[in-house]
Amino acid sequence: MKTVRDRRWVARQVVATLVSLGLVAAVTGAIFLLDSIAPVLSLGVLYVFAVLPVAVLFGLPYAIPVSVVSMLAFNWLFLPPTHTFALRDSENWVALTVYLATAVSVSALAARARRRAEEAEERRREATLAAWISRVLLEGRDVESMLPDVATRTAQLLGAESGRIVLAQPGARSEGPTHELRAGDELVGRLYLGGEVEPDPEVAARVCSMVASLLASAIDRERLARDARESEARRRLEAIEAEALRRSDAAKTAVLRSVSHDFRSPITAILAASDLLERSSDVLTEADRAELLASIGVEAGRLHRLVSNLLELSRLEAGAASPARELWTVDGLVARTLEAVGAENEWVDVDVPDDVPLVRVDPMQVERALVNLVENALEASPEDARVRVEARAVGDEVVIRVVDRGPGIPAHEHERIFEPFVRASGVAGAQGSGLGLAIARGFASLNGGRLSVESIPGKGAAFSLTLPAVAEPVSVARP
Repeated sequence: MKTVRDRRWVARQVVATLVSLGLVAAVTGAIFLLDSIAPVLSLGVLYVFAVLPVAVLFGLPYAIPVSVVSMLAFNWLFLPPTHTFALRDSENWVALTVYLATAVSVSALAARARRRAEEAEERRREATLAAWISRVLLEGRDVESMLPDVATRTAQLLGAESGRIVLAQPGARSEGPTHELRAGDELVGRLYLGGEVEPDPEVAARVCSMVASLLASAIDRERLARDARESEARRRLEAIEAEALRRSDAAKTAVLRSVSHDFRSPITAILAASDLLERSSDVLTEADRAELLASIGVEAGRLHRLVSNLLELSRLEAGAASPARELWTVDGLVARTLEAVGAENEWVDVDVPDDVPLVRVDPMQVERALVNLVENALEASPEDARVRVEARAVGDEVVIRVVDRGPGIPAHEHERIFEPFVRASGVAGAQGSGLGLAIARGFASLNGGRLSVESIPGKGAAFSLTLPAVAEPVSVARP
């Protein structure tokens, strides 16, 4: 590094010397030309035009020797006796003294102006760098991503080829010649300059202090923003957890209400029928016994369906209800559904054409979905009304519709009724547990289908179970 600096210093000396001698020679030549038309003593002031450029370009250390050389050249060449340094007239002494004083004063003023101009330019470049760093900080970029650009611009300001900034880490050591970036007593990082250069210590200290202060502000801003984001995330998480707890409490309350209502009725009926059979067995006719036993069977079936629905819902919510898909005909699935519905299937009309494509589904899950839909339709329909189950091929899908003749479902409740423990007011399933439709939609989704409802208030509702059809023809035995 010192070798490079020495070479630059020598080069500067050579250039300054050549320029100085050239200017002195040029002014001397001009005096030779003007000697015949102007008093020679008055022409000595022309050497100021040699001293002034040197003072501006190279500073006072170079301007003073030029002033002395100019005075000697003027004395040697123009003041009598010429070609000697002796002066015959006292006025020549005065002229040389005034000339030398003027040249030194002018060169000092020029050098000062030059220094101030250089300092102003340096401060302007520093201010430009500070403004640029502040601007990119306001853009919200993270500190790590902006370090390469900051280091490059800082190195250019200090006259280096390249630069690298490493933020301070606990226990980290410097990797070579470095400039510390300190904001007060805090070590923000270190600046490594590329190339063999050693900037002015005063300028380097000022620039590094400025860069360190801006980086420290950026790091603090980034930390505060990160803390704010984490705080906001914690707040949102707490709000989500609170909402989840609230929903959980609401779900638990709904479950308890469902259990307390839906379980109590069949249990009460079973206990009452069992008590009559036990206490009044002697006075009961066979018809009475059969009616009581049938009542016990019906209510036990209700309990079984309710428990099954609760278990199926828990499996769906836990993600444990994986479908075991098989190829099935739609009329086969409908037949299984009607068999599961029991005696009430006599109120169900079926319309499934032979050309309906096959479907690949889990038969148990689709059967449970269809059973829930048919039972809801039977509950919603009047006693003398019939329920219709029909299937059609629509594009590459199969649509199974369950149509009731009940009061219908208001449009604003079309999605809400598929939520667990929700009973639509005065419509299908209003007296049930509110689980059947939620389970039906869950099983439809697991088998790659969807469940929707269409309804005209006062004219009934139609639930559509849409399943993907199997395109290729497959030979399947019908049940």
